[in-house]
Amino acid sequence: MKVLVACEESQRVCTAFRELGHEAYSCDIQECSGGHPEWHICSDVIPLINGNCEFVTTDWTLHEITGKWDLLIAHPPCTYLSSVTTRHLSLKCTPAEKVIERLWKVSESAVFFMQFALADCDRICVENPTGFMSRLWRKPDQIVHPYYFAESTDDIENYQKKRTCFWLKNLEPLRTSGNLPPPEPYGYTKSGKPINFEESHGKIRGMDCDSNSAKARSKTFPGIAKAMAEQWGK
Repeated sequence: MKVLVACEESQRVCTAFRELGHEAYSCDIQECSGGHPEWHICSDVIPLINGNCEFVTTDWTLHEITGKWDLLIAHPPCTYLSSVTTRHLSLKCTPAEKVIERLWKVSESAVFFMQFALADCDRICVENPTGFMSRLWRKPDQIVHPYYFAESTDDIENYQKKRTCFWLKNLEPLRTSGNLPPPEPYGYTKSGKPINFEESHGKIRGMDCDSNSAKARSKTFPGIAKAMAEQWGK
């Protein structure tokens, strides 16, 4: 199976498919941190999403994809699409010129998102947190948390609470174990809101994360990556 994982520098999803024997490539404008430059394309991904393309991986090897990709999994940036950005669009706390500037960025991000959703590929998953695309386009087909795919409460890499949405085309929602209770939050804000992974600046319960908090928060959890490869790779 030929798989393109767009906007992924961590290579977690790409590696999960490779481990099952698929021809998978990650693509991002950043260099990969997953340790496999031979599987990574460091360039703009949009010219590649419809297949019938040539590209060079970061080990300087030329590859050619004949026909369409069998599967496209995309993780477009969520900075301007997540629900967190809503407060920056309020004229009560943000100057009008800043609101207009941010609305342009929301529009650009939404167009980028939709290029993946409407790509010429028979099977597509576009991943993002809850946010604007649920209202601008449609509700996601599935919402999961990493702990749905954890092996136990001691599985500290996956036993986390972080809402993730999937917009799917010709793919079944991921099957989850659903046997574990939700993990307790790290703490609470002054207003009483629970603090989970998405508000924890990349901190994982019991672990130290990448110092770049935005990059750490954007990495696909191993359990979700493994489920994608095992279930959608068949």
